[in-house]
Amino acid sequence: MFVIVGIIVVFGSILVGFVLDHGHLVVLVQWTEFLIIGGAAFGAFLVSNPMSVVTGSFKQILGLLKPNPYNEKAYAELLKVLYDVFQKARKDGLVGLESHIEDPHKSDLFKSYPFFTHHHHALPLLCDTLKVLLTGTVEDHHLAEILDLDLERQHAEAHAVPQALSKIADALPGFGIVAAVLGVVITMGSIGGTATEIGEKVAAALVGTFLGILLSYGLVNPLANALEARLRAEHDYMSCIRTALLAFARGDAPLTCVEFARRNIEPVERPTFAELEALMRKAA
Repeated sequence: MFVIVGIIVVFGSILVGFVLDHGHLVVLVQWTEFLIIGGAAFGAFLVSNPMSVVTGSFKQILGLLKPNPYNEKAYAELLKVLYDVFQKARKDGLVGLESHIEDPHKSDLFKSYPFFTHHHHALPLLCDTLKVLLTGTVEDHHLAEILDLDLERQHAEAHAVPQALSKIADALPGFGIVAAVLGVVITMGSIGGTATEIGEKVAAALVGTFLGILLSYGLVNPLANALEARLRAEHDYMSCIRTALLAFARGDAPLTCVEFARRNIEPVERPTFAELEALMRKAA
């Protein structure tokens, strides 16, 4: 929602200011400039990125239209599912978890936690790590290395999209200059015309520079930054799971493991210890 509001404010303030300064909006409607700049930018995006990044960019940008899913409710659910899993392991041993982690989508243990269960990274991270612990052959520092490696690769994959958008944002002013130069070339071909005709062509050429800079700093770059912020929120969510798993591997009690995870949550989203205890009583 804030993404849409922000874009409206950026473009609205510029256009309203232009009109109040006695500008004519019709002058800014230069479809050929849009075609040159937009087509060149999109073509460069296709050339420089694999199809997974191209399709992923559309998915991630559409995801910005929804509220940030990593809120207090998501973290409360995460703490409860971690407590349930660790409590189950404490009562029945890791062997008692085997059937749940082998096919988690059919497990009664996870069915009450839809956000966690349908998360494309969280559930595999938890289940795969518990499978490793089930072998009983991994030391704590090796487990930390495995988790860090997993999160690092996830981080690199997810950040490919905002990094690609940032590069295109940096290129857009250049494409705007290209459009402006082409407009000047056309203007020079009409140098013998009337002053009005030449003025219109110069104005159309300058619109290209304007569009390139505006799209770069007013649209594409902010979108890349918004995606970065959303991915940081996801990374924080995953880091909670990592912290809890390391505590569990050390042999800490379920509530202690979950407390470690709680301390890893940003203060604005973090439940208090009293709220954590209340959540655990509901989960028990």
